[in-house]
Amino acid sequence: MWKDFLARPADYFALISELGFNTEDEAKTHGDIPVEIIEAVRKVELDITYFTANLRGYQQFAARFAIAQERVIIGDEMGLGKTVEAISVLAHLRAKGEYFFLVICPAAVVTNWVREVRSKSRLTPHRLHGPGRDDALSAWVRRGGVGVTTFESLRWLEGECDLDKVPLGCVIVDEAHYIKNPAAQRTTRTLAILERTRRSILMTGTPMENRLDEFRTLVHYVRPDLNTFGAGMSARKFRRQVAPVYLRRNQEDVLRELPELVEVDEVLPLSVHDADRYRQAAIDSSFMGLRQAAMLEGSRSMKMQRLLEIVQEAEQDGRKVIVFSHFLAVLEEVETLIPGKTFGILSGRVSPVDRQRMVDDFTKAKGGGVLISQIIAGGVGLNIQAASVIIICEPQIKPTTEWQAIARARRMGQLNSVQVHRLISEEGVDQRITQLLAEKAHLFEAFARDSDIAQHAPEAYDVSEADLARDVVAAERERLLSKPTSPVRSDEGEELPVA
Repeated sequence: MWKDFLARPADYFALISELGFNTEDEAKTHGDIPVEIIEAVRKVELDITYFTANLRGYQQFAARFAIAQERVIIGDEMGLGKTVEAISVLAHLRAKGEYFFLVICPAAVVTNWVREVRSKSRLTPHRLHGPGRDDALSAWVRRGGVGVTTFESLRWLEGECDLDKVPLGCVIVDEAHYIKNPAAQRTTRTLAILERTRRSILMTGTPMENRLDEFRTLVHYVRPDLNTFGAGMSARKFRRQVAPVYLRRNQEDVLRELPELVEVDEVLPLSVHDADRYRQAAIDSSFMGLRQAAMLEGSRSMKMQRLLEIVQEAEQDGRKVIVFSHFLAVLEEVETLIPGKTFGILSGRVSPVDRQRMVDDFTKAKGGGVLISQIIAGGVGLNIQAASVIIICEPQIKPTTEWQAIARARRMGQLNSVQVHRLISEEGVDQRITQLLAEKAHLFEAFARDSDIAQHAPEAYDVSEADLARDVVAAERERLLSKPTSPVRSDEGEELPVA
């Protein structure tokens, strides 16, 4: 029994909640939804005939909200179970006579959707992406179920299937911020499908990461009749306007058993070898070179030495580790130096199926183990509760990149406290990035959790990498070389003239 609990803790916590032993705060469960909508939601009886998992109270509320309001945005923070909430809606609709459902998502999460539909419901998933998609499409059209496709595969789907003849009961758009740009082809194709369908759920853990106008655009996709574009609209009025379609809860509000998050900034000096490489990057005006310099001297790097110590300590405690970096060169160095069992490198070059296989192998491995991952590739669409120690090799340009990566391990079902170790050089680019982003991170946190300052969104956390690169390189060249700067190169090699 205990082994089963350890294998499926999220399911057990949901069952405990259903039995009333883990009472949730109703006010926080309802987010910012006004009383009249809450009453309408409470009248919905969720039919679980085709649903095989357990739902916590706040998840039941989200499912009933989607059913009652028909076209909604679920913005629950990552780790709260938006996927299972959406699947329970599809199962309810199947019990009410609907047969066809479509999930549109990034390629990285197709495998996860197929697995979750199969494990959490009696619905049949069909992978409408990659090898075998033609046969899967035929089976979906004949028998119904949940078709899972990608934004990129929509063009193929349009060419192979007349969706006007498929009575879609509900369309789910996962990572809905992918369609924030109305002019993009994937947006126009997605909207063409949404317009055919009475019910839709847009899912995104950080819908307000970018400018407020982009969030308004998402609202317009599901309810174009809502007026959210008034000049100088206050945050309070904005919340009232979007209440019929938008639901967001945060982890600490509804997950009382969520383990402790221990964050440690490991501030380290540059070794002599690190400093030499760092100075050369400054001479070359390479922003990316500056960011990597403290990790590329192997065991002569102070950051790398500390990373290996953390991994050794975690192994002795039986904890599993994720190492995140933006840079493949850094991760390749890490893979070479870690003496124990490693999994990865999980990068953008790895197919979604192989990414999931890496995570599965990492999860099943006994004892310790280290998953090595690019922070963008591993920070989206994967559940990595097996790990309880996270090492981030350098400060990230966007605060949300780091938050998303941490949330992959610290989420519903995690049983251990989660340790986050940030490797930060005591001088140079790491310190300057940290300082420049500190205020933006604070304002974003406030905006995401307290919409009273929503009106500040456009300026509060819009981070321009080009501007940041110019400022940092200019400052470091001045500090180290005391001469005018030459053009700065972006990650793609494009010259960014120094102002």
